[in-house]
Amino acid sequence: MTANQQAVRQAVADAHRREWATVLAATVRVARDLDLAQDCVQDAYAAALDAWARDGVPARPGAWLTTAARHNALDILRRASTLRSKLHLLVEPTPTDADPPADPAADRALPDDRLRLVFLCCHPALATEAQVALTLRLVCGVTTPDIAAAFLVSEATMAARITRAKKKITSAGIPFRIPAPDALPERLDAALTTIHLLFTTGHTAPTGPALTRNDLADRALDLARLLRDLMPAEREVQGLLALLLANHARRATRTTPDGRLLLLEEQDRSAWDADAIAEAHDLVHGALRGGSPGRFALQAAIAALHATAPTYSDTDWAQILVLYDELSHIWPSPVVALNRAVAVAMVRGPEAALAEIEALQHEPRLAAYHYLPAVKADLLRRLGRNADAAAAYERAITLADNDAERAFLAGRLAEVDAG
Repeated sequence: MTANQQAVRQAVADAHRREWATVLAATVRVARDLDLAQDCVQDAYAAALDAWARDGVPARPGAWLTTAARHNALDILRRASTLRSKLHLLVEPTPTDADPPADPAADRALPDDRLRLVFLCCHPALATEAQVALTLRLVCGVTTPDIAAAFLVSEATMAARITRAKKKITSAGIPFRIPAPDALPERLDAALTTIHLLFTTGHTAPTGPALTRNDLADRALDLARLLRDLMPAEREVQGLLALLLANHARRATRTTPDGRLLLLEEQDRSAWDADAIAEAHDLVHGALRGGSPGRFALQAAIAALHATAPTYSDTDWAQILVLYDELSHIWPSPVVALNRAVAVAMVRGPEAALAEIEALQHEPRLAAYHYLPAVKADLLRRLGRNADAAAAYERAITLADNDAERAFLAGRLAEVDAG
């Protein structure tokens, strides 16, 4: 392979990572069919390999790919239209066969192509987990293994869920139209969950050499802002944006220049994004007003307490534990229970938290979740039980797939072995 071919392949790969969702969303507007749009976009990326090697990588790869994909869709639609006109004597389309007309109100309600596609895929005819998984895979470009990690299931299980969801769409004839404004509320929770999991996948990458994937985190933040502009009065929308801002404000301090993971207590708080933290703080107040808070508002309040503490030792762990108690009540989740145990350790001591960790070890959804043995190892280390801590660190290293996290855990294992 020549140097030019390698450069083109890298450019196409970069464009796939950064531009896929935008190109697909723009193509769906022409194709008005998700599968057709996906095929047209894939063909555009394949064509880019030859065209860019011949003509050079364009200054705006996303615009080039969007134009190519939309042309592909238009060509297919023209051929289909021509075929229908020639076969009209044999097959008369029924009213239900006709393509649905564009809905101007839906276009006005969802002015951004990417957000429009998120709501389009979050179809209520599918189970919520299927909606979210399908949207993450098709719209956001998250890989199936990373989606599986987000849902605490195996890759094979997640691949089967996505396949079943696509088959249900086809077999049941579910119309993938842009939802009307009055249909948005029933799709909101799935849209919020999708954006949150997209951010989570970027904030701490489940796999790969780097701790973070800022391109995914930035994409999630963009979508959260667009959603806030669309639904400014929705408290959970405010909560989601606040949660993302409070966490992303720390992005520059979470690793050393050479990629070594830094714990919260090691990070330089003066380098955190003060404007983002202030915005998150204001959003949290709005999300908590007017009734019982939702799960995103509560998570945002926890993140804001971490972000606004002047030092790690000044963190209000007692209030964080109260918030986790409330979150556990409205959103029972083994991951929430694990995070709550960390707060218990800071308020009541590692021995009390270890008892809760022991109970979570019987939770099947956490069987392959490396944070469970990692937290257990840290508690055992703090209790001076180094041999037991070493065994837990070894288990966590076996389960972790992110290189930065594995390196951190290996360092801790070396410390307890030496002690």
